[in-house]
Amino acid sequence: MKRWATWVLVCAAGLSPAAQAAPLRATLLASADDPQLERNRLERAYLGHPGGLARDGVQVAIDEARFELDAAGAALSLDTVPVGGLDAARSAALQAEKAGAAVLLTDLPADWTRAVADAVRLPVINVGDASDALRERDCRANLLHTVPSERMRADALAQALVARRWSNVLLLSGPTPADAMRSATAQASIKRFGLKLVAAKPFKLSADPRERELANPLLLTAGVAYDAVWVVDSDGEFARALPYRTALPRPVVGDAGLTALAWHVQFERFGAPQVSRRFAKAAKRPMTAHDWAAWMAGRALVAAVVAAPKGPAAAWAKALAANELDGSKGIHLSFRPWDGQLRQPLLLTDGQAVIGSAPVDGMLHPRQTLDTLGADAPEKLCKARG
Repeated sequence: MKRWATWVLVCAAGLSPAAQAAPLRATLLASADDPQLERNRLERAYLGHPGGLARDGVQVAIDEARFELDAAGAALSLDTVPVGGLDAARSAALQAEKAGAAVLLTDLPADWTRAVADAVRLPVINVGDASDALRERDCRANLLHTVPSERMRADALAQALVARRWSNVLLLSGPTPADAMRSATAQASIKRFGLKLVAAKPFKLSADPRERELANPLLLTAGVAYDAVWVVDSDGEFARALPYRTALPRPVVGDAGLTALAWHVQFERFGAPQVSRRFAKAAKRPMTAHDWAAWMAGRALVAAVVAAPKGPAAAWAKALAANELDGSKGIHLSFRPWDGQLRQPLLLTDGQAVIGSAPVDGMLHPRQTLDTLGADAPEKLCKARG
């Protein structure tokens, strides 16, 4: 009788899904000294900039899926490794792969993320870098992106201007290399959607009297007619003081005024308030667009391990790229096969409220309206994906 009872218990344990499940181990590689997370920057709360650690968003997604994971007999663990440079990121990626990680997440500069993707055969999910190069000429077959690209954000703003018939655009751009690249992206979106660039002017924050014309919003925006001012300011300090200081009473878009973001805490549809509240309760701060990108990476991990609770790693990798995801934006989201970018609507916000979303109403596409944001399949900019 005792043998029979023991055999029943052993069989029950063997049939338990949780007991059979192989855990999906994910490793998040984050910059050990991210300048965007310096105290003075966090206090200013620039629109479109991170509000805290990427781990917060990933962990919230995993924690809120506990019942789903248990029901599927699935297991998921997350490790975080801070890295201080490109070589350190590459070494950490290799070490994580040897330690059994099945997926890597990166909140790193573009060249660091590219080095990580080249170092391993694992899927890599970029949650922090928006540079178009990672989706285009520097793309990798194993690299996915939950954070929207710069081109997606620029296309969203251009669509908003088209919808409002603000056709004539004055572009103001900052002095950094990042500003130069983002300015070129903005100009491409302006051209793509049939807007007119009436002038492009550089700005520079400076106390030098000889450079007063480069730092004065009234002087920069005088002498030309326009319907809107588009400001490109990766630092954020100049842009935040631009609205209401232009020579003409015109709207400001870009890095101040009306901005296109993946997420904002004032979004009030499709269960978004509940997502923002859960995050705020766990992280003790408001949920930003970067947090949403990290949260979506966590959602993708959960979906992959639920789809294949026993693995192997190849099954998880396939599920990551193929699953449709719920991002509380009213439509299922998926990764584009041609560049690894997560399709997603973008929110148009002034920082106080969500004014609208993109793609805007009336925007047409032969297959998927979300593909009007960012590089489309016929452009074939990512050679690594065929």
